[in-house]
Amino acid sequence: MVAPAIDQVASAFGINNAVVLALTTSIFVLAFAMGPLCLGPLSEIYGRSRVLQLSNLWYLAFNIGCGFAQSESELLAFRFLAGLGGSAVMSIGAGFLADCWLPEDRGQGVAIVALAPLLGPVVGPITGAWIAQFSTWRWVFWSTSIVDVAILIIGMFVLQETYEPVLLERKAERIRKSMDAEKGPHRPICTPFSQDRSWRTIMTKSLSRPFALFAHEPIVQLLGIYMAYLYGLLYLFLTTIPSIFQGVYQQSTGISGLHYIALGIGLVGASQLNARTTDKIYVHFKNKNGGVGKPEFRLPAMVPGSLLLPIGCLIVGWTSQAHTHWIAPDIGMALVGAGIILSFQCIQTYILECFPLHAASGTYSFVPTLLTSNLSPSAVAAVACLRSLAGFGFPLFAPAMYDALGFGKGDTILAVAAFVIGCPAPWIFWHYGERIRNSSQYAR
Repeated sequence: MVAPAIDQVASAFGINNAVVLALTTSIFVLAFAMGPLCLGPLSEIYGRSRVLQLSNLWYLAFNIGCGFAQSESELLAFRFLAGLGGSAVMSIGAGFLADCWLPEDRGQGVAIVALAPLLGPVVGPITGAWIAQFSTWRWVFWSTSIVDVAILIIGMFVLQETYEPVLLERKAERIRKSMDAEKGPHRPICTPFSQDRSWRTIMTKSLSRPFALFAHEPIVQLLGIYMAYLYGLLYLFLTTIPSIFQGVYQQSTGISGLHYIALGIGLVGASQLNARTTDKIYVHFKNKNGGVGKPEFRLPAMVPGSLLLPIGCLIVGWTSQAHTHWIAPDIGMALVGAGIILSFQCIQTYILECFPLHAASGTYSFVPTLLTSNLSPSAVAAVACLRSLAGFGFPLFAPAMYDALGFGKGDTILAVAAFVIGCPAPWIFWHYGERIRNSSQYAR
């Protein structure tokens, strides 16, 4: 929401450097690279619901502080700290999904959850543009804080714990308290997870595992790089839309903010289509495979996604360069949004199913494996860390790139890179994904 109000922020604090201005927006995303590394393991110790609620409270406190910032340094510090709290859902959300749904039912849930962190930065600037035009930049933060209070109150009543080891441990604790100690000695009440639930063990494994996954797993490496590029492109376009429609088309802050709707149409439209078809496609290929499901059956929608993205980049760049009617770059924006969300959702679901929470499919016959294979949050944290760094970095070089090359050549470079990185990925993993997983110590 702060992107359309960036000129007001610059005026208030006397900021003249374009990189520092972009940093005001993207430093929030930098925190997304660090928060999941700690919040993910904390959710394994204290439960997903509790950590998510406390993180939301942390975000609320520092987001309110952003509205009261009296200097550029205070605003940057508060933005980063607020981002740490807001990053909880990036890793814990994947754990909720793995806890609650079987693979053949999980696609729609992942599609909806994956849409939120992409649609939020689209809807936010539309609202932020009108707030900035008719009020002050401080209300950009205070308005989101009001919404967050409502979410906190609702979450207190509806957000339940789903993480199995924590639920079983709580149940065991209730049984221990209810037993009458005067009836003599009794067998200790424990759970299949009790032997390795110390905070030191969990934190050590969970902090090191995302880096181990990225270092040794080709699936996480390639798809993590592509997802990082997608996320970086999203934030690059979010921060350059004002420069296109205010700079090239000479539109007001509020009107230029409406063009975020085009990006939102692409995101929502493609997401809804994918949400309604992904589980059906998975079941179709599962039935053709003798009733045996594979993570690779989540990849087909990534093929059109990897093609729509570079096409959209080319349309945005060259129509803006040629000063055509504003509807043309909006069409390109919609295609960019569709391409990003299709690939984003496929990658998220594929990684979730390659590195599942419970390797024993709901049984406890391999308890030691279960205790060391809480991989969904770790795999997602590894990818989230990389993509958040890209989301932080891309907006910083965008102004210099467009100043030097223009929108046409600049977006052509982005389109070529998207094609080279993205198009081979679904083909590679469709044909060789199972072989890669079988040779992996984690994916097996």
